[in-house]
Parts: sequence; C-alpha cells; structure tokens
Amino acid sequence: MADQPPTDQVANLHLDEVTGEKVSKSELKKRQKQRERDAKKQEKAAAAPPKPAKKTSAEADEKELTPNQYFEIRSRAITKLIETRDPYPYPHKFHRDYDLNNLVKEYGHLKSGEHDKSRTLSVAGRIYNKRASGSKLLFYDIRGNNGVKAQIMCQAQEVRDGAPSFEKQHDHIRRGDIIGIVGYAGRTAPKTKIEKGEEGELSIFATEVILLSPCLHQLPDEYYGFKDQEQRYRKRYLDLIMNPKTAQTYRTRTKIIKYIRSYLDNAGFEEVETPILNLIAGGATAKPFESHLNDYNMDVFLRIAPELPLKMLIVGEYDKVYEIGRLFRNEGADLTHNPEFTTCEFYEAYADFNDLMTRTEELVSGLVKQLTGSYTTTFTTQHGETYTVNWEAPWRRVEMIPALEKATGEKFPPGDQLHTDETREWLKGVMKKVNVVCPEPQTTSRMLDRLTGEFIEETAVNPTFITEHPKIMSPLAKDHRSKPGLTERFEAFVCKKEIANAYTELNQPFEQRLRFEEQARQKAQGDDEAQMIDETFLNALEYGLPPTAGWGLGIDRLVMFLTNNYSIKEVLLFPFMNPEQKKEKLPAEIEAEGAEGPSVHIEEIPHK
Repeated sequence: MADQPPTDQVANLHLDEVTGEKVSKSELKKRQKQRERDAKKQEKAAAAPPKPAKKTSAEADEKELTPNQYFEIRSRAITKLIETRDPYPYPHKFHRDYDLNNLVKEYGHLKSGEHDKSRTLSVAGRIYNKRASGSKLLFYDIRGNNGVKAQIMCQAQEVRDGAPSFEKQHDHIRRGDIIGIVGYAGRTAPKTKIEKGEEGELSIFATEVILLSPCLHQLPDEYYGFKDQEQRYRKRYLDLIMNPKTAQTYRTRTKIIKYIRSYLDNAGFEEVETPILNLIAGGATAKPFESHLNDYNMDVFLRIAPELPLKMLIVGEYDKVYEIGRLFRNEGADLTHNPEFTTCEFYEAYADFNDLMTRTEELVSGLVKQLTGSYTTTFTTQHGETYTVNWEAPWRRVEMIPALEKATGEKFPPGDQLHTDETREWLKGVMKKVNVVCPEPQTTSRMLDRLTGEFIEETAVNPTFITEHPKIMSPLAKDHRSKPGLTERFEAFVCKKEIANAYTELNQPFEQRLRFEEQARQKAQGDDEAQMIDETFLNALEYGLPPTAGWGLGIDRLVMFLTNNYSIKEVLLFPFMNPEQKKEKLPAEIEAEGAEGPSVHIEEIPHK
C-alpha cells in the first residue's frame, strides 16, 4: 500500500495545548490520562496530614556546629544543670573502688554472654566514643586509671532501683565528659563475632552512670586526631587526652628519674636541695636570668647550676650528695635547648673522673636495660636519619686535643700555652682554614668548643666520652695530673649531643681564684656566659675540700633519646612558648566562618 501524502499526515495530528506540540490522537489521549492521574495524586497528597520530620538526635545535630557554637550551646546546657541540680554536673565525690588495670586479669576468663554480678564495680573515666543502638542501648568507650581503655555497656533494663531513669542518666552526656559508672563485669555476645568464632568484648555493664565533669568543648575528631604540633605544646592537657603516645613519653620520663634516684640512693648518695636564687651566677658557663628581691632591694640570678653549693656541702662533711631539679639559662632555644630544664648533679668525695666514667656507664647502661629490656635503642633525627644506639659498656673514649689535631692537620700549642693571646690569634687562622665559623666574641674556649662540635661530636652516635679539656674551657676542673694545661674532665655524648659533664674537682683555692680571674677576663672580652668570682665559694675551699669528683646529667636530653623524640619540647610537659599571635579579623570574615579558626604562629628558631 502506498504511503499517505505529507499533507494527510499533518491533518491527522492534534495539538497538545500544554506543550504546544502536534501529536497523534493516541499519544494525546495517553498524555491526558497521565495528567489526570498526576492531578489526583497531588490532591491526595495535599489532603493527607504532613509527615513528621525525620527525627535526629541532638548529638548528631551538634556535630555540624562550629567549635564556638558547640561551646555556647554546651555551656548553656551545663549552666542549666547547675541551676536545676537535676543532676548537678560537678559532684563533690565519686567513690571509685576498682582499677581498670585489673579488668582483663580478673575477668578475662568470661565467655561471650557471661557476667559476674557477684561484685559491684565502681569505675570512672573520660568518654572517647559514644554509640547508640536504638533508644535503650548505649556503648561508651572510656579511658581511666591513667589511660586504660574499657567499654561500658548501658541497657535500659539494667538500671538499678533508685537510680535516675535511663534517659535522664544519658541524655546530657557527651563525648569528652568524665563519668562514673556503677555496674558489673561481663562479656558481650554480638552475633557477628560469635558466627566468626570470636569472643565478645569484655565490658562493664552499667547499672548507673553519673556525670562527674562535663567537657564544654568538642574533642578533636577521632579520625584526624590532635596533631598540630604547636597547639599540642600550648594545650598539653588536650594533647594528653588525645594522644596516648604523649602520655607514655612522660610516664617513661618518670621511670627514668625514679631509676636515677634509686641508683644514687643505693650507692650511698644523699639527696639535698640548694637555692634557686643566687647573688652570683656560678657553677657553669652560661648566661643567667636576672631578677630583683624587693624586700632586700637586691638583684639576684636564677641558678644556672647547683655545683658550687653542692661542693660546699662536701666541705661540710657530706661524702656523697646529689640534687635533681630545674636550672635556668637565658640562652637560645632550639630542638635540644629550653630556657629551663632538668638535671641531676652529684658530688662524690674521694673519687676522680675515671671513677665517674665507670659510674656513668653503669648507671646509664643499667637504666636502658631496665627500661627497654636490651642495650640497643633507635633514634630518628628531624631530617629522618635513624641511628641505632648501643648503650652497653664500655663506651668509646676520645681525647679532645689529639682528636682536633688529627681533624685539622695542625699541631696545637702545648696545653699550658692555650690561654695566651698568641694561641687565640693562631686558632682564628685554624678556624678559617677548616671553614668553621665562631660568632663573636672569638675567645679561645669558644673556638675550641666550635671545633669540637664540628669534628668530634659529629662522630659520637654511640655513647662517647670526650676527655681532657683544656683548663681555659674548664674553670672548675682540676689540673690533669700528667698533662699540663689540660684538666681531668669528660663530656658524654650520644647521637651527637651532650648528655653528661663531669670532672675531678679543683679543690686548690689559690688555683681556683686564678681560674675565676681568667673567666672575668673573658667576660671583659665580651663573653657574657663567662663565670663571676664567687668569694663565698672560695672561702669554703679555704676550709678544705677533699679530693672529689662531680657529675651532671641532662635528664631532658636522655629522655629524648630513650623515647625517640628529636625535640626537647616533646619531653617537657609545659615547654616555654612565645605568645600566640592572633590575626585581627573583619566582622564579615567572622560572620562567614561562624567561628574564629586557630591562628597560625611560626617560631623563627635556628636549629643546629
């Protein structure tokens, strides 16, 4: 059959008034019927009662808030609880009678679904996670008893008689809050674990949960954590909350100090305390902090070392004394220096620097073995270089002057000529030859110290004793018994950093006065770290100081190496920080952000 002419096809089309199209009669009817069905659906929907909005928990909504918004809302809620005391969010006392450290040991034998209701347990801790499974079942992950983790399972049917209702106990509790839990031990029985042949989670099944101290701020997100280095130093409390490794570092520090104290006590040393405020800053080559006593109208210095008063105690018939405490030096701050730091110093009558090298090896090697179970540790520098350190005795020993002669290719003047102006000028030439820079003032002792740092300290990864320093560098050390111009002194280095300094003590008052006068000469040349003349100490020496050896250990440095932290700020609970520099924001910026974000501060500290 022949096709219809185009004019006949157009004549059979009909106008769709809604779209303005020309369509066939059947297509038009199909569209009209669909529109009728759509209209009826809309009428039905309009007549139906509105559907209730999907219910979300207040906690879910709070996750979308900015930190400032959360703090304001949470503060209002807690203020209301304080006013109504229903419940009071800061109770005076919670009787905690169970240590979570014992949970696995005492109840680890329980199988999935088993409980031990024979004993009521009262535990407490901070909430790190809160999970709901319906309206009548909650799980809290808490840490208590110095960071021990535990799961708390809360079921509505387990609420004990006389306790507030399930909702009243839990509705106002948020992540970060400190809570007390009364309950019993048991093991959960989740189907997913049982099907895999695994045991459920050992938990405390709560019969009552009590808010002990609310957290008004949002804790950092669990996934991203709290990793901003500067904020961690400024808010150490939050760092300890969020980063278990930080807490472990400081507990290790405590163990190190306890071991040192125990070792010295067992060796017959007596612990003493010496003044922090001094009329003269002595006992070390360092720049002091200055202060002023108003009642005495007198300038004083914070101690840079406890050496001189400890030696006065040896004069006063103490045989062995030590002090563990803070020192204060107004010098540069970098990865291994802080203006205040902790040291241990001891003084032993009738010993010399050879005895103290043996004692240092014994003390430190024993400490490492006790702490780690072996003599080997690892340490990673800021540049990612990893050292494997063997602390086992005996340690390497390097004589300073012969090592510098080998490194520079120059024969040094005799030890008893190192203090002269000619030696000082000669050393300037040596520094230039080996391309080592010493900032002004270029005293002989400072230049020798620079050369030692460049050529000897850089080789000291494993524990190393650098020995027999020149007298000009050691104003309180005794002359070497066989090498004129040198002293019986050593410094212990690990991972290229000093951890200890010791020497046979200078006990000859006439020589000590000359040494102090040489220090005064260096101070006159511009060395503000040189020591002052201490007449009180000289007078004590005139009463007789027995042959004595003295020793000082930088505890912060030792903790750094044994906890694998290259920054001293990681091992100080509250390191000194510059004030935060906050950027002034325009009102429009504040409104756009909803809350002020953290300011950015950069410490311009040159690192060695």
